Amino acid sequence: MSIWYLNLVLERSDLSHWRQQQRKELYFQKAKQEGYRARSAYKLLQIQEKFHIIRRGDIVVDLGAAPGSWSQVTVELVGGKGRVIALDLQPLEPIPGVTILQGDMTDPAVQAQVIALAGGRANVVLSDAAPSTTGIKLRDHVLSIELGRAALAVAKKLLVPGGNLVIKVFEGEDLPGLIHDVKMAFHPVKMHTPPATRNESWEAFIVAQGFKGHRNAD
Repeated sequence: MSIWYLNLVLERSDLSHWRQQQRKELYFQKAKQEGYRARSAYKLLQIQEKFHIIRRGDIVVDLGAAPGSWSQVTVELVGGKGRVIALDLQPLEPIPGVTILQGDMTDPAVQAQVIALAGGRANVVLSDAAPSTTGIKLRDHVLSIELGRAALAVAKKLLVPGGNLVIKVFEGEDLPGLIHDVKMAFHPVKMHTPPATRNESWEAFIVAQGFKGHRNAD
């Protein structure tokens, strides 16, 4: 390999890394400027722009809500006549217009509390939940799928017919099984990676629309 070619490869690699860093910095700075708690707000905004999953007046349940950026976006989208219920294992600082619950989203008793707070029905269930990563990809993936199944369980108990569901997942061998189960309860179902997602990330989002109803989802 010539020195010239090697330098060109290195320059392109440096340029690619620089672009990735600039992209990260863009969303980080936008979040600070626009008052969002995390850059993840733009993932939901981009999902909303493409799929229109949240409408004015909706009742929305936000699972794995900390630090609260998705709830911030959601409360803006639903307006004064809508409702947002946020759940996380960690304490969540208050957000105007959002009802906050602390607990484990995989616990059926906590799920029952969420359902009760929502009055037994919701239009949208969101889950940006992710496990505490260990660096062991298989383990992190399995835990992510477990959280995804918990979100699906809540959605099937809570959504009105036609309701929508968004689940963050880590890609891996168990993902097709979860997608299959989501498709049994929703149509259409799409996999989507918003532009705000980091290039090195292995997360993706299941965007499920048109809940078929409790009888068909069992």
